[in-house]
Amino acid sequence: MTTQHTPDDGHSSIEHLLVQDHPRAVRFAVGLLFIALSLFIAMAIPPVRDAIEQFDKAIYDVTYPIKWGPLTVLAHALDFLGSSLFVWPLRLVMTIYLSWRRRWVALATWLLAIALSEPFIGSLKALYDRARPPVALVDVESGSFPSGHSVAGAVVALSLAVCLVSAGPRRRNLELAAAAFALVMGGSRIYLGAHWLTDVVAGVAFGAAVVLASAAVVQWWRERRLALIADQMSA
Repeated sequence: MTTQHTPDDGHSSIEHLLVQDHPRAVRFAVGLLFIALSLFIAMAIPPVRDAIEQFDKAIYDVTYPIKWGPLTVLAHALDFLGSSLFVWPLRLVMTIYLSWRRRWVALATWLLAIALSEPFIGSLKALYDRARPPVALVDVESGSFPSGHSVAGAVVALSLAVCLVSAGPRRRNLELAAAAFALVMGGSRIYLGAHWLTDVVAGVAFGAAVVLASAAVVQWWRERRLALIADQMSA
């Protein structure tokens, strides 16, 4: 028995919609990016940064002492799931899978989301050079802002939903689960004392914005290309 592949070519563009409503996806992406950029700008203004850090410290002082065994185990598990040791092999497997299935549109979205997020994490951390919380349950390196685990968690979870299931009712629950995972991942970073609250908010917002924007751009380019082909064939 042979496996039947469905290529993402000009004749199958409707078989896997990345987003159903381009304007809505763009609005969501812009809104999330606005949240992230607002924090990026605020953290670059010393007086505002001082106020943010006082707020973050107050949150840390209240939340960090709260510890419960099962939650600690879950947080450590999420620490691994958001690490390079897990994320990069997963990205490689997904890239191979989409290539094997000839899902070129989904593959383009998957790779674009990675390209628009991953290179900026280290650069932003170095630029802001924000100190981590004083005590953490995990070993941490580099700057605190933004949270790399939060960025990666949002990008990977939402990209998997977008690239594996076509837009529509079937994907809504998966999208909600992906969003919930991104939020839980971010919350685990605060729980472990690895990041401040605003590190996480900026990371999740930035990661989610990148995925939505990538999907909208790739699908727009795809439909534009198909329209040009159709015009040439009808000419």
